Amino acid sequence: MSRRRHPPRVSGLLPVIKETGPTSHDVVDKARRALKERRIGHTGTLDPMAEGLLLLCIGHATRLQQYLLGWPKTYHGVVRLGFATTTYDREGEEADPRGEAPVCDHELLTGLEQRFSGTFDQVPPPYSAKKVDGKKLYELARSGQKIKIEPKSVTVHQLSLKSEREAEIDLTVEASTGFYVRSLAHDIGGALECGGYLHHLCRLAIGPYNLANALPQKALETAEDPEEITDSDAWIPLGKIALPFPDLALNAAAVDRFTHGQEVVVLRPGSETIEVDEQVVIRSPTGDIIGIGTVKSVLARGRTLTVHPAMVLAEDSSSHGRRR
Repeated sequence: MSRRRHPPRVSGLLPVIKETGPTSHDVVDKARRALKERRIGHTGTLDPMAEGLLLLCIGHATRLQQYLLGWPKTYHGVVRLGFATTTYDREGEEADPRGEAPVCDHELLTGLEQRFSGTFDQVPPPYSAKKVDGKKLYELARSGQKIKIEPKSVTVHQLSLKSEREAEIDLTVEASTGFYVRSLAHDIGGALECGGYLHHLCRLAIGPYNLANALPQKALETAEDPEEITDSDAWIPLGKIALPFPDLALNAAAVDRFTHGQEVVVLRPGSETIEVDEQVVIRSPTGDIIGIGTVKSVLARGRTLTVHPAMVLAEDSSSHGRRR
């Protein structure tokens, strides 16, 4: 007989400022101890050498994890030129190409910005958590297995490059999920024919979530009670989480139908275009998130939508997640 899973003690979103050194899983473990809650995930790994924003999904918010991955991510990094490395960052061994770094003037940097902006195919680093045939690439690389890594389509929404120090380029990039800044650093070094690797990385933002409103990692380590975390300015209650889809508010009767797995017809004002098969965030009359829906039909020039439940949250999102 399988044991029933206990309801989570708390549910919400917690932006954390990860320090250089621990893995993302280490930070998740710190949050589990601080919040006394096992159901915790995150929306994108940061390597141990990287620092910055780690977005933790707590309790029922883990059901929103896959949807939060749709937000673009913004990073600041430093590319060091002169040689490549096996891991595409400072922790790897020196590798080809190698050479003298060119003078990185405005014209050269502008050309690189244009080359690595928009949508293009990017090859993930050989040492990464991306899986091939069920195994992580870094596991295959460490075992010495040779494997062809298939490129993946990524989108760079904004890219800014500056060079204020010899043989170094500072970059700020906003990109789609699945984008590797390490690969960008490696590819910049390859384009300049001198080699390059990522020397430093900080994640600044994930969609609307940024470092300014995040909880320092140290606070997870020193908290003596979960309420020190859930009462902080960083804590985002389950019902108030922002997702990368249009919002639709339902009346009380429609909320009841939606939560019982029934399609609902939504009359909506506004001019924002919503297409068939697009995902939408369903909210209550008070603005709390109820779940995720999929648009099945669009009528009356976009003013009437039929929405099917894709995911319904399992608790009253008007609370901030504690059991009462």
